[in-house]
Amino acid sequence: MAEPIGARHQSMQRLRRLSRRRSARTDEGAFVIDGPTLLAEALDAGVGLEEVVAEPGCPETVLDRARAAGAVVRRTYDGALARVVDTVTPRAVAAVASLTGTSPSDAAARTGPLALVLVGVADPGNAGTLLRSAEAAGAGAVMFCDDAVDPYAPKCVRSSAGSVFRLAVVRDAESGTALRALAARGIPTVATLARGAQLYDAADLAGPVALVLGSEAHGLPGAVAAAVDSVVTIPMEGRTESLNVGMAGTILCFEALRQRRLRRRGHEQGNRLDETPPRAAGCTTT
Repeated sequence: MAEPIGARHQSMQRLRRLSRRRSARTDEGAFVIDGPTLLAEALDAGVGLEEVVAEPGCPETVLDRARAAGAVVRRTYDGALARVVDTVTPRAVAAVASLTGTSPSDAAARTGPLALVLVGVADPGNAGTLLRSAEAAGAGAVMFCDDAVDPYAPKCVRSSAGSVFRLAVVRDAESGTALRALAARGIPTVATLARGAQLYDAADLAGPVALVLGSEAHGLPGAVAAAVDSVVTIPMEGRTESLNVGMAGTILCFEALRQRRLRRRGHEQGNRLDETPPRAAGCTTT
């Protein structure tokens, strides 16, 4: 077995660079996956892996899978990843994965019943939550626009719980381009307003639909709000002025899913009624 590598090895320095600098991820077309669970999720999703650095506690099964997928596997000392990976508690393994770009037009084509457009959403935890909620509610695409957080930043990847690997994710898009791509596909856009708009559960979100969410601090810019097809409000009875964008987006994602389920149920009931054979004229029962 090869000698374990130390913190000064080029692979460790690359992990440090990609973990901490968005510009490095852009320039190198790569990002970091931290931990055996996320690494297994990436392998399941077919994410391209370049190299893996493992501490002694990493499960051998996931390393064998990484080798089989073509990744170079290196060993390091226990605790070494804490010095290079951008996380408080590194999880025994970190991998460098290929960053594949998706355009707004490609993402719009993969929307399915639901898409999210995140305009200036800056917090990686919120962004990761929205990725996870979007996938759970059946979305096919999430577009990050207008200086939004990098969806491939380590905290965002971890918060997404693997959803970032399976969705069509657009990075560094311009909101106008994203909205035009959705309009070209005939997908209506719905934004949120803190108060004064149609109630969210009265709007038609049965899909296909794209939910447009603004930044935590400022909401949607006026030009973007004016360009969407409709606006909805989530009513609140307490003294809270507004909801966290991750929470608001999650509510809307699952309202869209609820409406789709109701529509499917109605169609299924209608089909069953259509399939009921008519009784013959003049027929009586005893």
